[in-house]
Amino acid sequence: MSYGAINEGIFDYAKEKNAIIVDLRSDTLTKPTAAMRKAMFEAEVGDDVFEEDPTVKELQKKAAALLGKEDALFVSSGTMGVIIAVMNHCNVRGSEAYCGDESHVFLHEQGAAAQIAGVSLCTLPNKEDGTFDLKKLDSAIRTDRIHEPISKLILVENTINGKIIPQSWVEELMVVARKHNLRTHLDGARLWNASVASGISVKELVAPFDSVSFCLSKGLGTPIGSMLCGSKSFIADAKRRRKVLGGAMRQVGVIAAAGIVALEETVPRLAEDHKRALAIAQAINQLNSKVFSVNMKTVQTNMIFINVDVDGGVSAVTLMKRLHQVDDSDKDDKIIIRCMALSETLVRLVLHYDIDDSMVDAAIRKLKYVIKLLDPQIQNSS
Repeated sequence: MSYGAINEGIFDYAKEKNAIIVDLRSDTLTKPTAAMRKAMFEAEVGDDVFEEDPTVKELQKKAAALLGKEDALFVSSGTMGVIIAVMNHCNVRGSEAYCGDESHVFLHEQGAAAQIAGVSLCTLPNKEDGTFDLKKLDSAIRTDRIHEPISKLILVENTINGKIIPQSWVEELMVVARKHNLRTHLDGARLWNASVASGISVKELVAPFDSVSFCLSKGLGTPIGSMLCGSKSFIADAKRRRKVLGGAMRQVGVIAAAGIVALEETVPRLAEDHKRALAIAQAINQLNSKVFSVNMKTVQTNMIFINVDVDGGVSAVTLMKRLHQVDDSDKDDKIIIRCMALSETLVRLVLHYDIDDSMVDAAIRKLKYVIKLLDPQIQNSS
């Protein structure tokens, strides 16, 4: 299921309708900046399998230092980073790992923990704030009974669906982990969003965890890659896992160079994405629609989730499809918002640095126009 994310004819359609496109499907859509392209063009390279690429070494050293970990490894994707961590920590057959039921590792990685690593995932219901019940976790952890899998790892995602995991909860989680001698991994695909929005340094956010991964290719804007960080022995093992997964690359400095620029230049401006997401969410709720609404507690970083009450005769898919269409001559309809319907009741919008203030203004106009059409109870004066 593409969630409506794929539409091959959208650009020809926009040209035919004389409409602009505001693409809010994901922050993976970011294109490398001019500074990144220049750095990539000029990158000094070598064979990274032989550990001779100076640009990759610089990126890995920088990432490890920023996160306060001993070492780091450049990998091709966040999914690869997480599965390597699972393989490293769950180093005996019959292992089990614990995660939230809304986590990426459970929902969107093809069951790689089981498929590739032979690790079963025990999920715990995520609460509204992205955490899960630590008492339920404690009771789910296995004993030494011969019938049961071996408890090895706890996985936490921060941010999760745009929400920042409270650090106080993380500290409580670590008490449970230490009690049962479990390893911990932080899937920080959007870690830098969590840090910027919370005002807590990445070093502090990741300090309790044995290992952490974060994406360079989402809001940070590079074309490819993630970082996996941990102890020197952890990264030594990770290099072996990366090799067998087909992730060892040669003159990869041409890609790593963009990561260095991202960590230096993109991170400080993530706050702009958060501000723009908040503006769109507030504009939706100002309509006072009984059908379409945003839970403002969940708008903490660069994501907006529009809740759709299907009792109103429409669905999230209805909203998504209408936002993709231009049916009227009104200037507010000559805007195409690309977005994703995650379910019948939920539409996701994601802000990133390719979306500027003029695009945000256009998106707000289109959203207001379409929501008024689909919810006739809204007064035109709103």
